[in-house]
Amino acid sequence: MNFREGARPSLPAARPGSPCLLYIHVPFCEKLCPYCSFNRVTFDEALCREYYGALRKELSLYKERGYSFEGIYVGGGTPTVMVDELAATLNHAKSLYPIREISVETNPNHLTDPNLDTLKRAGVNRLSVGIQSFDDGLLKAMDRYEKYGSGASIAARLKEIGGLFDTLNADMIFNFARQTPESLKADIDRLLATGVDQITYYPLMVSTKTRELVQKTLGPVSEDREKEFYEIITERLVPPYRFSSAWCFSRKEAMIDEYVVNYDDYAGLGSGSIGYLYGTCYANTFSIRDYIDRVTRGEIPLMAAREFSVADQVRYDFLMKLFGLLLDLPSMRKKYGKVFDWHLGWMLLPFRLAGAVRYDYRKDWLYLTPPGRYYWVVMMREFFTAVNNFRDFCRL
Repeated sequence: MNFREGARPSLPAARPGSPCLLYIHVPFCEKLCPYCSFNRVTFDEALCREYYGALRKELSLYKERGYSFEGIYVGGGTPTVMVDELAATLNHAKSLYPIREISVETNPNHLTDPNLDTLKRAGVNRLSVGIQSFDDGLLKAMDRYEKYGSGASIAARLKEIGGLFDTLNADMIFNFARQTPESLKADIDRLLATGVDQITYYPLMVSTKTRELVQKTLGPVSEDREKEFYEIITERLVPPYRFSSAWCFSRKEAMIDEYVVNYDDYAGLGSGSIGYLYGTCYANTFSIRDYIDRVTRGEIPLMAAREFSVADQVRYDFLMKLFGLLLDLPSMRKKYGKVFDWHLGWMLLPFRLAGAVRYDYRKDWLYLTPPGRYYWVVMMREFFTAVNNFRDFCRL
């Protein structure tokens, strides 16, 4: 990502009446998974408490600058590593902003009754559980078996807590080297038996730096079988689920992991978080100590920012909205004016020739076709891989 050089990064001015989403990043984990490229560190209780205090301060700094937010997505890391601090942070956010939905990521070992009760009382609507696979061999290779239990025990717990939240999401990964069509089908059968409200099935996405570690622990990374695996997933999950995005499957309307589909603009809070507000993409400092110190001084702890050109903004919306299955052309023309159709025209041609999109003349919308859904999985995989490479670069 080519950020401004020589200029002090800054946020764009808040736009009254333009609610956004809050993405809050919690970088602490009890153990670090080999395939993850997010900003994360091994859990330290004293540092984590100090960090959560800084998060609450940063929430207030955005309020002072006139921003408003309707939704919260908390990712990591493992946000529930200190659930009392998380609840205090969510309650603080609700005291500042008209929050109507909250999504929180967690891991299977945190699905205890006290934790779940705390999250419910804090207003969490959607709980997303990082599972990746129910295959015990894979869980052991990922160093997740001892931490989180067997696939059977995780599935049983998911079934037990069904209905506690508006949406219970199971976070899965496909295309591990040790995965087979048979083991993938077994994972899906077990998922269906849990009755979870939503399933997010990502392809394996590794940065250049992470790839070497993944290959040592899990085997070679290859996309040769990715399409076959994706077709198995879609054929077995639809129905009883329906597509919410190209890789998210839901039983009902709900917030999804890819909040970039539901929200045009989102603020990134926390160390190493990335935000996108009104055409400006920015990143917070990746140093946890620097993050805490700067926020304590009353600074928004930006490391870099880039203002997208109109062409870049149209490309971004084209990718993200169609990842969510449809592009509302009238709303895009309202947002960008007449230049939207000019930028759209040359982008759209190859996808129409490939049969990736279809046009609804009655609604003036573009839709992804079944082949197009996989094309978008590939593009989003490459997009997030590039973001992961940026994260690795920032941690050097």
